[in-house]
Formats: sequence, C-alpha cells, structure tokens
Amino acid sequence: MSDSILDDISHRRYNPLRGSWILVSPHRTKRPWQGQQEAASKTTLPVHDPSCYLCPGNKRAQGDSNPAYKNTFVFVNDYSAVKEDQAEYTPADQDGSLSASLLRAEPVTGKCYVITFSPSHNLTLADLPPSEILPVIKTWTEIYTAHLSPQSPLAKVSAPTTIPPDSHDQTLITKPKSQYRYMQIFENKGAAMGCSNPHPHGQIWTTTGLPEEANLELEQLKKYRRKQGGMHLLEDYAKLESEKQERAVFENKAFIAVCPWWATWPFEVMIIARQHKRALVDFDEGEKMELAETIAEVTRRYDNLFETQFPYSMGIHQAPLAGTDAEIEASHFHMHFYPPLLRSATVRKFLVGYEMMAEPQRDITPEQAAARLRNCGGELYRMHLEGS
Repeated sequence: MSDSILDDISHRRYNPLRGSWILVSPHRTKRPWQGQQEAASKTTLPVHDPSCYLCPGNKRAQGDSNPAYKNTFVFVNDYSAVKEDQAEYTPADQDGSLSASLLRAEPVTGKCYVITFSPSHNLTLADLPPSEILPVIKTWTEIYTAHLSPQSPLAKVSAPTTIPPDSHDQTLITKPKSQYRYMQIFENKGAAMGCSNPHPHGQIWTTTGLPEEANLELEQLKKYRRKQGGMHLLEDYAKLESEKQERAVFENKAFIAVCPWWATWPFEVMIIARQHKRALVDFDEGEKMELAETIAEVTRRYDNLFETQFPYSMGIHQAPLAGTDAEIEASHFHMHFYPPLLRSATVRKFLVGYEMMAEPQRDITPEQAAARLRNCGGELYRMHLEGS
C-alpha cells in the first residue's frame, strides 16, 4: 500500500525508540477551524528584572546572591527534587509477601542544577544566535564530564573540566559525593509547561538510577544493535530521514532535525546526531557549533509558527554517566522537543481520554508539521514588531 494513502486514513505508527505505537487520524484535520486567531505577541519583559532570582547580581530564593555573570551561570537548585544527603532507607525483609511484590520502593539520591542560558531576562534560545547558544552547550558538556564515571569508555575522550573540584567563579558547584548513574539535561519553556520563571534557563538532574524514559530507549537501542550486527538505530534513522526529506525540518553536516515518524505532539521535533555520537563529550568544537545552529533553527521556527513565545519541554538523551560498555556504545545523542501547541498560540493539545486509557493519538501528520516548520525559517518574527 502506498504511503500516500496514509495521508487520508487512520493508522498506527510504530515508535522503535520506545517499542510503542501511536494512532494517527489525518482525516480529522479537514474539520473546519473557526477558533480565534491571535495577533503576534511582543516581548514585554525587561532586560533585567530586580525581582528575578536568576538575573545577575540578584538574590535567590534562599538568600544567596548571583554573580554578575556574562553568559551562563550554574548553581545547585534551591528546591532540588533529589538530594545527596537524606535518611537511609532499607526495605524490610518481606520475601514472598504481597507487600514485597506489590509495594516496592527504593531510595534515590542525586544532585539538581539550574543553568541560565543568558544574563538577559527577556531572551530565549530562539532569540540567541548560535554563537551565544554555544556557551550553553559547552557548560552542559563540562557538567556532564564532571559527573562521568572514571570507568566509562567516555572518560577516555572527555576533555578535562574546570567544574568540580576547582569550580570557576560563575559556577557554584562542588564535587558530587557519589557516582551517579544518569544525567538528565532539560528545559521547560513557558507557563504552559510549568515554567515558574521566564528568565532563559534549564535544569540538570543527576540520579542514582536510570530513569524510565531513558531506560526504555536504551533497551531498544541495544536490541537494534544486537539484531542489526552492530548498526545504530538513530544513525540509520537519521540517514533515512535525510534521504526522504519528508519529515526533515533542518539539517547541517552534523545534525538533522525532524518531526519523527512516530511523533506524539503536533509539532514534536528530534535533533539527531547524523553520525554515531554517544554523548556531548564526543563532539568536537565544530560539531558543537552545528548543534548550536540546529537548536537555534528549531526554536526560532517554533516561535515563528504562531508568532508567539512557543512553549515546549526539551531534553537531551545520551549515554549514562555510569554503565556497561554495551549501554555506552549503544547510546546515541539526540534531543527531544515536546511542544503542546496545536492550532494557534493558545490552542493546545491535551493527552486525555483515549490517549490516557489506550494509546497516544494525533491528527496533523508529522509530514504536515515538518512542512509548516520548514516554511517558518528566516529572521525571528519579533524583530519586525515595534516595541518588541
């Protein structure tokens, strides 16, 4: 059956990265839309907000003062989800009991950081040129390197870092007390994604365990590599998408940004390293700049799509900090962008009903979404607005 038929019929698509399925209903996009159309939104935030706990020179929630930083600034989250020190917990010996089988728990320790992307309160990644996103990528790399297990194969290629134990004056970090298993780097942009502060920033959580999503993907990556004689799922997928161009949004020599075949969110995007790269430490300086360019292209196209500050949750998936050689070598660097907006700056998609009880569902196809994002390149729309 020709793939073109899929543009008009309901069908399921397989996600090889999670081993799951999604229902696609493209015929529903033919429903007439009579909702409101919003005017382009302007930036009304100041360059510096005296009440912002992330702006340079300001005091944070618990009284510490930020330095007069010039690009990025990193500190331990004042309200961390996991901590290095906590009460010891050992499950009671209940072998064979229902409680032991059904009421399981395990302690988790770790360390959570906040990283500002810019000293300017009123900018986002979409506003920044690649040259100003590059320091963010370098800081991500430094922090990842600082937490990397000395036994990891990646430790042999990672450059020495100034972050722990000798932190520099714009990074308030001390050496971690334990060897953590995984590091999740992410950003929540916009109030729609639960972001409590508009100052451009992201978070970094390190934990003793391998989180559910990362573990799901890693198992699929290992399985593919075993079945395909050492080939890498995402390297093959990046090559396929580059050849087809149906879902590609942007690409350069090192990276491709696509609306994946299996996307759940309307304008979901993945940035994938075109060659097998396990983690940030595998990139040379040129590749880091190309990653910065790709991030700038994706985030700017998002904002241009509905001429608004486009909300999303973004995260990096890469090799664990500590793991087996098989886990490290199967890992492939990629970034997920999960944006909720559907038809306009205020009309969003919700995962409810069928999607909570059965499986995810989408109307607009990834091919349609990619075409729209491809057409949103060029200068950021805010540059043309008065008073923006």
